[in-house]
Amino acid sequence: MTDPLMSKRDYYEVLGVSRDTADRDIKKAYRRMAMKFHPDRNPGDAESEDKFKEVNEAYEVLSDAQKKAAYDQYGHAGVEQGAGGQGGFDGGFSDIFGDVFGDIFGGGAGGGRRRSSVQRGADLRYNLDLSLEDAVRGVEKSIRVPTLVGCDPCNGSGAKPGTSAKVCGTCGGNGQVRMQQGFFSVQQTCPTCRGEGKVISEPCGSCRGQGRVEQVKTLSVKIPPGVDTGDRIRLSGEGEAGSHGGPAGDLYVQVNVRQHPIFERDGRDLYCEIPISFVDAALGGELEVPTLNGRVKLRVPAETQTGKLFRLRGKGVTPVRGGPVGDLLVRVVLETPVSLTSRQKELLKDFQKDTEGGKKHSPKKNSFFDSVKQFFEDMT
Repeated sequence: MTDPLMSKRDYYEVLGVSRDTADRDIKKAYRRMAMKFHPDRNPGDAESEDKFKEVNEAYEVLSDAQKKAAYDQYGHAGVEQGAGGQGGFDGGFSDIFGDVFGDIFGGGAGGGRRRSSVQRGADLRYNLDLSLEDAVRGVEKSIRVPTLVGCDPCNGSGAKPGTSAKVCGTCGGNGQVRMQQGFFSVQQTCPTCRGEGKVISEPCGSCRGQGRVEQVKTLSVKIPPGVDTGDRIRLSGEGEAGSHGGPAGDLYVQVNVRQHPIFERDGRDLYCEIPISFVDAALGGELEVPTLNGRVKLRVPAETQTGKLFRLRGKGVTPVRGGPVGDLLVRVVLETPVSLTSRQKELLKDFQKDTEGGKKHSPKKNSFFDSVKQFFEDMT
């Protein structure tokens, strides 16, 4: 009679690895072979089923340090009682199955590990609109945030006051049940307690067994000076309450700075445009310029051209993350007079005649038209 041990293939040969292969590589080889011969991928194929059993038997031995040492020294005889045939599957295959094939069944088989019912609450986001003044100077704002808070009557347990949750009778508190599928077993989430291991027979009337209730919280938020659009302020523990006594999530206040009628912001600098009259631009003068901290005087030199940029140092924004204060950049824009009287028009015509043809009065204009003239001459 043929010795059944002699008919078995070498376990290393079954997984396609050598005796000095690392544990992690043995596991990779097993995963590859098991996926190849899995019955779900080869329905009705008896040969694939036999190879699948053989692969699992080999992995059960080579993944266990003691069994592997006995196998390396004595061969199949060294692990016959712990590995052979169907008995080996009942001993530890469910753990192997859950580790390797959890992705196939949505993580339902976890090797007996129960999912904890205590979970952290969700983080929340609140969009806060600010004026430019408040963003630059800093402000304290009161906000109202709809969220989930722990139920007071049941203290977040979900059970009616005076009662408590009981161990699930279906899974015995494990949160998972074992389902037999052919020659191997699969662990799945308990349908009774939904993986929590406990059931509430008398739910709390306030939260209906959820342990949390909806509530609008009023919070005070301190906005530091210098914040800008896109900045976030984290309020630790002000998010949704956790389930079954778990820690609360965080609240993130998202800052959005509204458009300002006068100033534009670019990082730490502010920009604004100031209209200037023809006379002030030609003769020079003093302009009153607004800043976020009041009005200041700006001395405009004679013969100032439209679009000229003046820098007022230290009149910008203090960055929220530190650094020097920015500047206020003022652009003067020449304003053409409107609604002129007859006398004013005559004066302007006299001024035009008096300055016409004089290159020294309009150097940019004359330089431009000289360039235009040269351009057309070059074309011909």
